[in-house]
Amino acid sequence: MKWLIINFTFTLLFFGCAGSNKIHYPEPASTDIDGSFNAKPGVFKFGEKEYRADYGTITVKENRHTDKSKFIHLPVIRVHAFTENQNEPLFGLAGGPGESNMIFHPIDKLLYDHDFVIVGYRGVDGSTVLDCPEVADAFENGGDDLLSEQSLREIGEAWGKCFTRFESSGIDINGYTIPETVEDLEAVRKALDYDRINLLSESYGTRIAYIYGLMHPENIHRSVMIAANPPGRFFYDPQKTDEQIKYYSRLWAKDSVMAEQCEDLAVTMQKVLKNMPEKWLFFSINPGKVKIVAFALLFHRNTAAMVFDSFVAAEKGDYSGLALMSIAFDYVFPDMNVWGEFATKAISADFDSSKIFSTTDYPDEILGSPMNTLFWGPLKYARLPIKMIPDSLRTLVNSDVETLILSGSIDFSTPAECGKEFLPYLTNGRQLIISEAGHVGDIRYLQLDAIKSLIRNYITTGVVDTSNLEYVPMNFETSWGFPKLAKTAVVVMGGLVCVIVAGVILIF
Repeated sequence: MKWLIINFTFTLLFFGCAGSNKIHYPEPASTDIDGSFNAKPGVFKFGEKEYRADYGTITVKENRHTDKSKFIHLPVIRVHAFTENQNEPLFGLAGGPGESNMIFHPIDKLLYDHDFVIVGYRGVDGSTVLDCPEVADAFENGGDDLLSEQSLREIGEAWGKCFTRFESSGIDINGYTIPETVEDLEAVRKALDYDRINLLSESYGTRIAYIYGLMHPENIHRSVMIAANPPGRFFYDPQKTDEQIKYYSRLWAKDSVMAEQCEDLAVTMQKVLKNMPEKWLFFSINPGKVKIVAFALLFHRNTAAMVFDSFVAAEKGDYSGLALMSIAFDYVFPDMNVWGEFATKAISADFDSSKIFSTTDYPDEILGSPMNTLFWGPLKYARLPIKMIPDSLRTLVNSDVETLILSGSIDFSTPAECGKEFLPYLTNGRQLIISEAGHVGDIRYLQLDAIKSLIRNYITTGVVDTSNLEYVPMNFETSWGFPKLAKTAVVVMGGLVCVIVAGVILIF
């Protein structure tokens, strides 16, 4: 029954989403020559349009600091500009870590006179994938509470087993760092014979862009960072999370329709989070999984509204939405990331034992930072042999790269304060904060045409033109919230069971 409800629910949520065709990249030009590149012509489909493109494979060292390093191979896509009078090309850097870069969406307005290049992230894309099914299994298990010490211990042990397996298979995990990723981009820049390039980065990708600017500033024309992630920000700020929930609560109170359902949204969430039942009907509710899913869904406006709908219903005694969120964790989260690569990139860049071994709780906490507990807490029980990248790349230092930071005023993943941390060190930097926007998806697509024009104008001229941007107020209404989805699924599946039973009775 559970898997039927999950499939039914997510079919409703994501109906109409189309998958992409499998791409076959060419064999490497050489398997043991650093920087060797091989490509074949093809077509890049983006929406309803088709663009001329090259699909390539580049060979790079697994660890450039080791003389006897083996070689790995990464996929590359170059989408050609329409015009021959091209401006500097654009390299796209998606979020993560632990997620592919090959699904990065270009901006069609830039494809007229800019090549667009996507390079696979080492450890996720290409010949070596740092997959950790042990960790995925530990996440899915989670006991009665995913964020309990027992669960964190089991997750830490799973990460330890995974890295022991990497070591025994000959993988040099210290080659899977952000600086090595930067050098992969450099290798492609040289292979494609580009002088200077532009960078368009999102979330974790902005950290790559920043470090690229420190390592090779002379090769970057301009950089646009969407939802900036400065050094140290793979740790979430629990107090900032709760401040933003209170901000949403104030917006909620101004909405007369919502205010009738719940007087104080923040207080409602706090009460529900501290008094979750163990079950709804016969479905278990894992509090840690609910917290993780709630935190992740708060990243964007539309899904945040679904979270609030679930908590308001729960305060009234309807826990169906929380049960569905708990179930959804198992369905989506364990396989969402390549957890080995996630660990190597995050730990080598931001490991801080003082933050890991200190509690994130504080008086009157609402949600705080469950992601900190889940991602960093297991390191109390796992000593992963990951070396830190140089201090000069782990701290904020001055950069002259022309940079525009686009931030959302209510981004739970990379708050606007993250962009503000960058600004004193960006001598040619600007930040634009978009009101009532969340993480990357909100910034890019809430005002799609206006943002595309703004980014194109900045990349080509260096001017920040905000004339087309408008204020888009928050909309808390949900046509299909989690409580409605859960109850509808139960009714439908229950009806199917009745039909099947009736059919069996008639047959026999």
